[in-house]
Amino acid sequence: MINQNKSKKIAILYALLVVGFLLFLAAVLATVLKSRDLPSLYTKNSSKATRGSIISADGYRIATTVKLYKAIVNTHYIDPLKKELFVKLFSIYSEIDAKEIEKKLNTQKGVAVLSYNIPQKQAQYLKQLAYELRRLKVFMEIKNPLTGRTSLHGLSIIESGESREYAYGKLLTPILGYPHKVEEDGYTLIKGIKGLEKRFENELQAKEDELSQGLRDVNSYIILNKNSFTKQEVNGLDVKLTIPISLQIRVENMLDEMKEDLRAKEIMVSVMEASSGKILAMASSNRFLPKNIETEDYKSLNSSMIEYSFEPGSVVKTVTFALLLDKGRVNPYDMVNGHGGRYTIGKKTITDEHKFDRLSAEDIIVHSSNVGIAQLAQKLTGGEFNQGLMDFGFSKASTPDLVYERVGSIPSTMQLNSEIYKATCSYGYGMRVNLMQLIRAYSVFNNNGRIVTPKIVDTFIDSRRKEIATPYEEQAQVVSTATAQRIKDILIKTVKEGTGTKAQTEGLEVGGKTGTAHIVEGGRYVSEYNTAFMGFANDMKNKYTIGVIVIRPKKSQFAAQTAVPVYKKIIDLLVEEEYLKPNIVEQPSPPNNNLH
Repeated sequence: MINQNKSKKIAILYALLVVGFLLFLAAVLATVLKSRDLPSLYTKNSSKATRGSIISADGYRIATTVKLYKAIVNTHYIDPLKKELFVKLFSIYSEIDAKEIEKKLNTQKGVAVLSYNIPQKQAQYLKQLAYELRRLKVFMEIKNPLTGRTSLHGLSIIESGESREYAYGKLLTPILGYPHKVEEDGYTLIKGIKGLEKRFENELQAKEDELSQGLRDVNSYIILNKNSFTKQEVNGLDVKLTIPISLQIRVENMLDEMKEDLRAKEIMVSVMEASSGKILAMASSNRFLPKNIETEDYKSLNSSMIEYSFEPGSVVKTVTFALLLDKGRVNPYDMVNGHGGRYTIGKKTITDEHKFDRLSAEDIIVHSSNVGIAQLAQKLTGGEFNQGLMDFGFSKASTPDLVYERVGSIPSTMQLNSEIYKATCSYGYGMRVNLMQLIRAYSVFNNNGRIVTPKIVDTFIDSRRKEIATPYEEQAQVVSTATAQRIKDILIKTVKEGTGTKAQTEGLEVGGKTGTAHIVEGGRYVSEYNTAFMGFANDMKNKYTIGVIVIRPKKSQFAAQTAVPVYKKIIDLLVEEEYLKPNIVEQPSPPNNNLH
């Protein structure tokens, strides 16, 4: 009986073991077959490529792109007992006021964006903070009552977009232009709207984003081995300019002072290497902050050097005279009747500010006689005059490096067959030009008769720091070398004896021509003027073509008192910055008779 009870107990125990084992197998099988979200063994990281920079000739980054990050936290996962710790630490790392953070946590229940504009360096610190907050158990695991699963969400630092930064504020605007923001799949990108930012959008924009993928370690970092994959980011090209900021800053500061002194609406200047076309300075007195454009800045957003077209006045006399001289229609020493300063063609009476009875042909330029050039211009046919103006670059784009240029206009061949059109066009009325077209035209006289194309962008620089030079435009021979030299001599004489005497600089070869023109409003001339001075300044090695336009000066209507003084200040700056070196022979010191 005892053995029988013992056998029953063993059987029951065995049965219990079998049942337990079967239950265990069932549980294992259920776990295996149950649908679960297993963590992937693989992970991938991506990083957006960035827009290229705009760099000055002397190596300073004028416009750069920085990545921005946003900080996100789910308020439900923050341990209430450690909320104060979270706020304090995040405030220290982000440099955002603690009260502002606390307010966002209290008002944005659930997913809260604490900042959209975290710089890249700060983002790295915050990523480290996110790790430390987990280690300190600031975040709690929460169980989903429906699925029974637990999850934990900490502080997330996510790449959110990019920002365009301008380290030198208003420098080089409006030539630099400005961008605007575009949202693409929740990421903020920068696109150029005006100026260089717009013209070189394709070169500046990011090319290919970075991508890495492969097996992950316990910290979710990619294990870099032969099975992992990495594609390097390809950022946009950097654009390197021909303009050094050291000179540009000084020119802009000078224009600010002269605008106030002359009480002008705007002053713009350009300095160009005569033989290469490289622009050394291109500046306006009207500038703006690209990142903070206000209503009063709207009038300054256009690049006036190419977008403001105007009747140029007497600076065109030089071009007219060059065409006459090159075709052998005039000799510089021919005597011309000045008609006492008044000359009538049809119903049009042409007048001079200074009255002349007779003067030589070249002195028509030196003393800027409307009466004289109007008579000489009649020796050109309408076709010759029209083609000649086009050869000098008028009614055509002046530079390929900027957009939205207003190319202006010149009279047609048929119009220029009219004596009146021929006369008024000879001294710069009835046509419209911009500053850079005038710079290009005057380069002919300082470059042996060849016309150059203004060049603002020197090279593109890729991610491997390789420089890719931009092509130079072919230089067409507009007039003969002899004609260019003779005009150059006349322009030097104009500075020595004529309307440009205030531009004289000892030890340098300086030449130029003044221009004053009425402004047209509503189809009628008003009592306001634009003044100009176009010319060159050379030393023994360097040659620069220089142009100045003063818009609506109140101080004086004469270029000799407005544009010429600005021109002189530019030359002085070129000397101070050692772009020009005057050839001044030092006089020997007198003997000291007190020494024995």
